[in-house]
Amino acid sequence: MIKIMLVDDHAVLRDGLKNIIELESDIKVVGEAVSGDEALDKVGDLEPDIVLMDINLPIRNGIEVTGILKERFPTIKICILTMHSHEEYFMSAIREGADGYLLKDSPSEQVIEAIREVARGESVIHPSMTKKLLTFHQQKSESKVEKSGQLSEREKEVLVCLLEGLSNKEIADKLFISDKTVKIHVSKIFKKLKVKSRSQAIIHAVQNQLVPIPGLKKAKNDI
Repeated sequence: MIKIMLVDDHAVLRDGLKNIIELESDIKVVGEAVSGDEALDKVGDLEPDIVLMDINLPIRNGIEVTGILKERFPTIKICILTMHSHEEYFMSAIREGADGYLLKDSPSEQVIEAIREVARGESVIHPSMTKKLLTFHQQKSESKVEKSGQLSEREKEVLVCLLEGLSNKEIADKLFISDKTVKIHVSKIFKKLKVKSRSQAIIHAVQNQLVPIPGLKKAKNDI
């Protein structure tokens, strides 16, 4: 059972999300909070697997709360659900450790699937945010691409696949390697780049131009 905590100061939205989530047999809402401080107070007792967090909250915003929660509870998963589509909000949330970034106009079935994917340890980024991020950095970047001395050539190939939004199985098929080998490469990439998730690896790779940026396609582990 995936335990969810909802953090949003709009009662209508919380009620709507709770009603949708409770239709699923494998997901349960274990608590709610209307502010960042209330979320910080309740998480320790409720022990949710995932916090579904808005950004606009009283006193402490959701991005600040994300950073605090990740420091206090490193294993907790946090998925931002917001109306903010500007890349600065997105990048700030990812830097603070958010495991997912969804927009509130996402269909309910996609939010449910995103919850399951985050619970499995995947990172979920709304495709419009990834496209916006890549476009933003492509416009600023030089034609020369910096190479990363840290990553092996195979790890760079896997990193490009992550940028394309491919699942582990799709990466394995594309590179003619096993799923297990893909997981090993991804783990090494995370360690070398000092990141904890796919979304953080994507941000780091784009910002530092570690590999040529591919044409983005909609990913199965995105919504």
